[in-house]
Amino acid sequence: QVRLVESGGGSVQAGGSLTLSCLVSETSRYVFSVSTMAWFRQAPGKEREGVAVFGRDGSRTYSDSVKGRFTISKDNAKNTLNLQMDSLKPEDTAMYYCALTRLSLLGDIWSAPERYNDWGQGTQVTVSL
Repeated sequence: QVRLVESGGGSVQAGGSLTLSCLVSETSRYVFSVSTMAWFRQAPGKEREGVAVFGRDGSRTYSDSVKGRFTISKDNAKNTLNLQMDSLKPEDTAMYYCALTRLSLLGDIWSAPERYNDWGQGTQVTVSL
């Protein structure tokens, strides 16, 4: 049994920053360390899209739209996945979700929502002009 809870969302002006966190609660202490974890986002009327992924091997991959502005990281001691978001733009406005899978996702498949088994409830990010 895995539970993910996001926090840190809010409203900011364009150019501002936010840090999102995803706390992972698990029955097995090994799930977090061996899992692929990712951040997704979804705006009203749009498909859920991958933002960033932290691979099982420690690799980090970002979507083109956030590359250079967002940083994904893991805190193994706290079982937390984080997303540092800088230089925010209005188009970043969306509900942000963290997700987990025990698979190793190579290439473009990391950004496919159907590959992930567990999801958080989401945290809203709103960037104003």
